[in-house]
Amino acid sequence: MKTSDTILVLDFGSQYTQLIARRVREQHVFSKIVPFNISIKEIKSFSCKGIILSGGPDSIYERNTPLPDKAIFKLGIPILGICYGMQVITQFFGGKVKQIKQREYGRTEVFVDDIQDIFYQLPGNFTCWMSHGDSVVKVPKGFKISAHTLNNIIAAISCPSKKIYGVQFHPEVSHTSKGTQIIANFLFRICRCYPSWTMQSFIKESVEDIRKTVGKKKVILGLSGGIDSSVCAVIVHKAIGKNLRCIFIDNGLLRKNEGRQVRTFFTKNFKINLKYIDRSKIFLQKLKRVTDPEEKRKVIGEEFIKIFEDEARKFRGVEFLAQGTLYPDVIESGLPTSGPSSCIKSHHNVGGIPLNMKLKLIEPLKELFKDEVRELACQLDFPQELIWRQPFPGPGLAIRIIGEVTEERLRILREADERLIEEITKANLYEQMWQTFAILLPIKTVGVMGDRRTYEYVIAIRCVESKDGMTADWARLPYEVLQRISSRIIGEVKGINRVVYDITTKPPATIEWE
Repeated sequence: MKTSDTILVLDFGSQYTQLIARRVREQHVFSKIVPFNISIKEIKSFSCKGIILSGGPDSIYERNTPLPDKAIFKLGIPILGICYGMQVITQFFGGKVKQIKQREYGRTEVFVDDIQDIFYQLPGNFTCWMSHGDSVVKVPKGFKISAHTLNNIIAAISCPSKKIYGVQFHPEVSHTSKGTQIIANFLFRICRCYPSWTMQSFIKESVEDIRKTVGKKKVILGLSGGIDSSVCAVIVHKAIGKNLRCIFIDNGLLRKNEGRQVRTFFTKNFKINLKYIDRSKIFLQKLKRVTDPEEKRKVIGEEFIKIFEDEARKFRGVEFLAQGTLYPDVIESGLPTSGPSSCIKSHHNVGGIPLNMKLKLIEPLKELFKDEVRELACQLDFPQELIWRQPFPGPGLAIRIIGEVTEERLRILREADERLIEEITKANLYEQMWQTFAILLPIKTVGVMGDRRTYEYVIAIRCVESKDGMTADWARLPYEVLQRISSRIIGEVKGINRVVYDITTKPPATIEWE
């Protein structure tokens, strides 16, 4: 059980729901995303200090629109409604929302009418981010207008006596200039939260929880060498010591020399039991003729767990499987920890788990975002090269090869990816990137090399900048860096005659291609 104050974020399907949770945590207050229709009994179990209603794509006046349990407004807990969340508040208390002609999208100027509570110490006007076609046209009895836009559209409402507030704009996005202060005002002036949620407190609580859950039994963990599984291993090791057994499974889908680097690194830096298992041939056999990306993930995930179960049988008392699952993994897989989110893609640590798995799960990082895990690694004295290692998907290169995975295609992709990383590192850009990787496309194009016609594969380059992986923008790499990358891949990797650069943001695209 967490000792720090908690803010619940009720998810109504907004693309920004995760950002709300992130902004709360940045204030050192723990936040948790829950479904919009969570029961009152469950809400009470969290002993939360406040509730935030997220935005959403629905219209409050439509049939079957998502609504929370009305009893949340009688709990006496401070509530902040954002966009659709404000409209939920309006309707419940007898106000009116309707579609208007003057829709507001993008940056909009907001004028504050009541510089109190959530607008405390804010200027009289500031820029916010709007995204709505419906607006509050009648304020509920007992509420007042706290802010409006240049079009005289209601931008915020409040009822201080009930500690209920609503904003039509999105304070959680960076485009809202005073969004951080608005959220801080809600947390500290309204909810009276104490900023006690830190990575040090997280470590202490996680270790205690693991000890209580596991007892003297044994835990098995798949160590990939990435920051997620590595941090997970260290925390579990702190809790149960020698009762943790780490296994490094070489699935044949790793980057060049990755297996050797992982074994060397953990042998030198950590006193954790590590067993290396080479199952590359089995994974490649299972992936033969598999082209659907979701099927790839399921095949790899199921085989991964099967190997774990087989290995666990060799040790007495092994009842738990530890995984470095992160919050975005859970959210994007559409599991019922959040609201009406659709399954964007199955994650290796989430969707690949078979229903008949015989091991119980330990996931100490499942409520953390990637940058929080890096902060955690700093607290655990991890070396910088591991802390800043870019995320690598559990299914590995299998989902960076579009189409069937073969040994030849893996060779081509590994060589291209190595040269990409080398050039990005030489340009001192590696730590600025969230992810940098190559994708092998399932098409061939005509080229000319050495006065001869070629017909070979295309490599796509994906370099994105992000804070937590929930949203991302493509990196504006210098032309000279792009030129060196292209020249080296085409000149040094047999089987490639064309390189293209992906300039798509997330959303609408995901970071990975599959």
